[in-house]
Amino acid sequence: MSSSHLTKKALAASLKSRMTHTPLNKITVKDLVDDCGLNRQTFYYHFQDIYELLGWIYKTEAVDAIAGERSYRTWTNGFLKIFKYIEDNRAFCLNTLNSLARSHLDSYLYNVTNSLVMGVVEEVSAGMHVEAADQQFLANFYTLAFTGLIIGWMRDGMKEPPERIIEKLSELVDGHFEQALQRYEHKATRSPASHKW
Repeated sequence: MSSSHLTKKALAASLKSRMTHTPLNKITVKDLVDDCGLNRQTFYYHFQDIYELLGWIYKTEAVDAIAGERSYRTWTNGFLKIFKYIEDNRAFCLNTLNSLARSHLDSYLYNVTNSLVMGVVEEVSAGMHVEAADQQFLANFYTLAFTGLIIGWMRDGMKEPPERIIEKLSELVDGHFEQALQRYEHKATRSPASHKW
C-alpha cells in the first residue's frame, strides 16, 4: 500500500473516531492532523477539506463491499451489506446524516444502490429490446425507493433488523423487474401509430 494511501487511511480513521462523539461541524483539520502526527499541508495535499475526506471514506470503504453482488440472484446480499456497513459504522453514518455533509451519505447510498439495481436491470433485460433510457429510469426509480428506505430506517433509530427489511423488500419486488422491463419492451415494439393517448 502506498504511503499516500496510508496517510489517507490514517486521516479517515481519525475522522471516523472523532465522529463517534463530536458533531462533524465541530471537527477541524487541526484535530485530524494532530491525531495522525501530520501537518496541515499534508492534509491539504490529499483533500480539499473535511467534506472531501468524508466522501472518500464512503467511496473507498463501502463501494468495494458490494462488488460481485450485482445480479438478480445476489442483489439482496449486496443491499444487506449496505445496511450492515451502516450498522457497523452507526455513529459515523448518523453523524453524517444529521450534518451539512448529508449529501455525501446520499451520494454514497445512491451510487452503491444504483450499481446493484442497474446490474439486476441489465441482467434481466439481456436479450430484450428495452431502450437504455427506460432501463435507467427503472433503475433510478428503485434506487430512490431503496435509498429512501435506508434513510427512513436510520432516522427511525435503526431498530428493525436489516435481514427482516431485506426479506420484506424481496417479497415486495419479486417479479417486478421482469414485469416492468416486459412492459417497456412491449412499448418499444409497438408502432407509433398504435399508441393510444
